[in-house]
Amino acid sequence: MTHVIGTTLLEISDHIESLASETGEYSLVCARYGDRPVPAAGLRFESRPVARAAARATEQYRDALRRYDPRLPYYDVIVRQEFADDGSAVESAGDARGPDGPDEPSNDPHDVRRFSAAEASEWSLSDPVVEGVEGVGGTDGRDGRDDPGEPSGRDTDRGRDRVEFCHEAAAAVFEALSAGGHADAESAVMDAYFDLAERVSDPDDLCLCLLEAMAEALHRRLTPDEQAAVLAAAAAGLPPVSADDPVSGAFERLAGAGVVDGYARDPDSTAESATVLVTDCALTARDGRFPTLPLVLELYRRTEPDRRHDAVRIASVDEGWQVSLSVGSDGEPVGIASAAIRS
Repeated sequence: MTHVIGTTLLEISDHIESLASETGEYSLVCARYGDRPVPAAGLRFESRPVARAAARATEQYRDALRRYDPRLPYYDVIVRQEFADDGSAVESAGDARGPDGPDEPSNDPHDVRRFSAAEASEWSLSDPVVEGVEGVGGTDGRDGRDDPGEPSGRDTDRGRDRVEFCHEAAAAVFEALSAGGHADAESAVMDAYFDLAERVSDPDDLCLCLLEAMAEALHRRLTPDEQAAVLAAAAAGLPPVSADDPVSGAFERLAGAGVVDGYARDPDSTAESATVLVTDCALTARDGRFPTLPLVLELYRRTEPDRRHDAVRIASVDEGWQVSLSVGSDGEPVGIASAAIRS
């Protein structure tokens, strides 16, 4: 019997979450890089068949993301066993156990049990999902080679993580705009994206430009309350993230994805009122405004609705950008998608 997973990012993500187990031995990784693919990153699964089902759902999730951006990188999602039967961590591929005993490989195309980071690039799959072409392992969806026009830094973990971060955030906001009936804003973002795709060839730059265009469209076409509602819905459509300190957690995620280069939080900051100095940011300020959308989205993923920051203020300082966050401000939300730059 075929199980109907759903078609939205949230439905597919919920399905993958329902398959997960805290005590599971199996996880999903990208065969080529060893990355853990969104939205299954950090999840474990109890058995190999369950993990295979999660792998198929993860591919479906990424196909859904690709509806919004055809340039989303292709990952060959495979199953890896994290622990041996005695509970010890597994480090190498040499002691893999196949279905019929030690060292016998599985015939399942989504099943690579154990491999080190150095060995990851040597694995190949019989049917990786890259435009349905058997044996193709390239990241650009066209062939088995990296795009010669891509920058050399594309193969770094941080570069890939940035692209993944931007695509996931943009797709979640697109779905929230559509569900909220904000057709004008949705069309404005798509028009801007198609224009950018013709002028910006570098994938890292393009994904950042997409978030910038999205922030501008929300600022120009939605009220502050509508902007907050859209980003709250987008955050709810992403895999949940728990954090005791949402501010530090949000900036740590932005730093890990290369959206910000470094940050320092004022020691007097609290969860409700925080000041953070960002030394460098990959996002570009334009027309006196700074795109705050990615930061707010990460904050909303980590906070309950009644504790979300409703005022984001940006100041240009000698060291970079000073970001001030506050909860419970009087009046309508401020700087949710885009903030005016103060000097």
